[in-house]
Amino acid sequence: MRIGILGTGAMAEALGGQWARAGHEILVGGRTAARAEALAGRTGARAGTLREAARFGDATLLALPYDAVLDVIAEVGPLPAGRVLIDCTNAIGPGLVLTTGEGPGAARRIAAATGARVVKAFNHVTPAVWSRTPPVFADGPLTVPLCGDDAEALALVATLATDMGCAPLVTGGLRHADLLESATAFLIGLWHAGQDPRTLLPPPAALGG
Repeated sequence: MRIGILGTGAMAEALGGQWARAGHEILVGGRTAARAEALAGRTGARAGTLREAARFGDATLLALPYDAVLDVIAEVGPLPAGRVLIDCTNAIGPGLVLTTGEGPGAARRIAAATGARVVKAFNHVTPAVWSRTPPVFADGPLTVPLCGDDAEALALVATLATDMGCAPLVTGGLRHADLLESATAFLIGLWHAGQDPRTLLPPPAALGG
């Protein structure tokens, strides 16, 4: 596949590098040509502008701070009809609370602002995890929850997760992205406190009924 990436930070490097190693063609767009070219050199991608990355190939990864996404989208102009956007952002502020408040979550706001086919994915762990080759642990491959309303877009992102060595799992429509975003904020709080979230969850067989 051909994937554009908006952003030149750690998430862009981790995911873009994995996809490039898997044989996908990656174009990285940043606010400065130097940062885009440096990241492209480290990952085997091509460098371009934000506008080029927003329109490149089959889909675009939003590897930006959530607070910057809508400004960047406005800067690059209208997206092509049916564009697939992969949203790995987290709208988390001080106190590890969502900055989106009581309304729609980040993914739904991005979808409403762009008209794109948005898939929420890759937001629930850090770039250090996505940089592992592959992201496999004692219990097996890391599961990647996917939320979206378009079957074709979900299949595309599932392929990208599989090609990294992960196990994609469609967990619901885009409304479920609100729950994933909240759960991620909760998990981050536990990790920052030095707690293992896995200790909260019994094996499925123990739940009964």
